[in-house]
This record gives sequence, C-alpha cells and structure tokens, in this order.
Amino acid sequence: MNQRIIGFDLARAYAIFGMYIVNFTFCFGSFRNETILGKFTNLFIGNSTSIFIVCAGMGMIFLANRYDNSKEEKRKLHLIVLKRSLFLVALGLMLYNWWPGDILHFYGAYMHVAAFILFVPKKYYIWAAVFVLVVYHVLQLFIPVITGWNLATTAYSDFWTPMGFLRNTCYNGWNSFFPWFAYFALGMYLGKIDWQNKRIWKKLFIFGLCLLVVFKGLRLFISYDLENPEHNWFYIKYWFQLMEDYFPVNIPFFMITLGWALMIISTCMFLGNRFAQNKLIQLLAKTGKMTLTHYVFHMTVGVMIFALLTAKKYTGFPQSEMPVEPVYILLYALAFFGLSVVFSALWSKRFKNGPLEMLMRFISDKSFISKIKKHV
Repeated sequence: MNQRIIGFDLARAYAIFGMYIVNFTFCFGSFRNETILGKFTNLFIGNSTSIFIVCAGMGMIFLANRYDNSKEEKRKLHLIVLKRSLFLVALGLMLYNWWPGDILHFYGAYMHVAAFILFVPKKYYIWAAVFVLVVYHVLQLFIPVITGWNLATTAYSDFWTPMGFLRNTCYNGWNSFFPWFAYFALGMYLGKIDWQNKRIWKKLFIFGLCLLVVFKGLRLFISYDLENPEHNWFYIKYWFQLMEDYFPVNIPFFMITLGWALMIISTCMFLGNRFAQNKLIQLLAKTGKMTLTHYVFHMTVGVMIFALLTAKKYTGFPQSEMPVEPVYILLYALAFFGLSVVFSALWSKRFKNGPLEMLMRFISDKSFISKIKKHV
C-alpha cells in the first residue's frame, strides 16, 4: 500500500470518527454541555467536517493523477467525476429525508464543479477558495443567513422548493457550496503538492498551527475585551463575525478549522510514512478508504442502535428530551468506530473498496465494471 495514501486515509479515518461524535451529539446530546467532556465534544464541531472536505479535494487530484494528459483521458475522467457527483447528490438527497444534516449532496455539488477545473494550475485553486469566501460574505449583506431556517428546531422550511433548494445548497445550508467549497478547492491544491517531501509536512503543520493560534487568540482577545465597556464601540459591530461557530462560516472559523485540518493531515502523512507496516495503522487506513460507507452506516444503523440503547426517539433534529451525557456519546462513538474498523478489515480481505464505494464506481466507471466481470 502506498505510504502517501496510508497517511491520506488515516486523515479520513480521523474525520469520520469526529463526525460520529458530532452527529451522535447533534441527534441525542447537547452542544451546550459545559462539562470537560462536553467541551471536548465541541472541539470536533467543524474540524472533522473541514478535514473530510479537504481530503475530498485531495482525493479528486489523486484520482486525476492516474490519468494522462491526453484529451481522451481527460474527457473520460471528466465523465467519471460527473457521474460520481450525481450519484452522491442522489444518495445524499435520499438520506436527507432521514438525516437533515446530510453532507453528501453538498459533496456531490463540490465534485460537479471540481470536474471542470481538474487540470488547471494549482495556484487557481487558492484563487477559487478566496473567490468562494468573498462571494459568501457579500451574499450575507443581501440575504439574511437565517432565511428558511427555524432556529428552534433547525428545520429548513422550504428545502424542497426550487428557490429553497438553491438557497440551501449554494448559500446557507449546513455545508453549502458557498463557503464550504473553499475547503474542497484548498484540498485540490494540497493534492498537487509533493507529499513525498517531508519538509512539506513540517511546513503545513507549522502554518496550520499559526492559523490556529492567531485566530484563536483573536477570539479570546475579543471576547475578553468586550467585557470592557470603554472598548465595546469598536468590537460590537464585528461580534457575530468573529465569534460565530460553524454557522455562519466566517473568516476566523474558517481559518481555525483550516489550521486544524492542515495539522491533522500533515500529522497523518507523517504517521503513514513512519509506521506504514504497523497493523493498527493499516487497519485505520482501510477504514479511511470506506468513509462513504461508514458515513451512511452511522447515520442509519448507528443512530437506530443508539436510539434503542438510550430509549430516545430519533427525529434527525436536536433532542427535545433530556440529552444523553457526553461520556455515553463518546463511548458509543468509540465502540461504533471500533465496529467500523473491524468491518473494514473483514471486507477488505475480499474487496478493495467499501460497499457504497463499489456501487459508485460500478455506476460511474466502465473499466471498473469490466474488472468486476473478470473477477466473477
């Protein structure tokens, strides 16, 4: 197994574990729990999603690297990516009826746009990220970011109308194209760099750490200084822009989560290189290769099992009953992740890709279909 891919898949395994914690908390717990474990749980909000999307962008470039630069090969790859994007949109919209926090249909939208910029010079991915962030902040001047949302229930009132669907997908959904495609575009940039160069890991880790420290420090300073009535006149106008988490995704949140993503991905690349033959590392890497399967599985089977264990009613929205304590959510997330690792190990003995990954490739790639026929 290629060492670079091991590190890449380790990052995806970390991301899916973090999403277990966040999504189980969303459905059965509370993000307002001020205990130590509650605050620890909140650390995964946004961070896991950002890593998941950055890795998706990297994966697109890794896929493109398998093809040569001929027009025929580019056209073939373009069609494959478009088909996969439509598969993810369709799968995500089906899942949305069960889990309104679905990310797959957004992920499919990122891929659909990315299909048209796969072979541009890498500097344009940075410009694409900047453009997406700028457009998002401009849109906030004209369209209230809470349009369509019922903040008491976190339900989106007009999702299934043309205008509501467009608004949710492009602007104010949980992971809308603006601004979340910026993570995807930067992931495409990262996919273009030389990951065999160990200096890259160090530089990215240090850069990510600097982003984290600077913008976390800015938030702490602002929150502290707001307590001083003499200084409020300067900061109060920017309070929500500087202190908001996840929704809306403004610059400080974006930089903090991007910094965390760079640190985690570079660390995973180091671990994948240093401990490539370690059995645990290989098991985690196999788990990371099946994130699509694990994502759907944890939001269907996973939440049903947890609902039975806790005697809670699953609605897809935050709990209206007494929330489950963070310790039980963390223990369940760990146990379910353990089951995911075991399933990945057993499945990979027979198949290279996970069940849903195989289905997606079966639909999008004719060469994959021929391989299946030969195998049969």
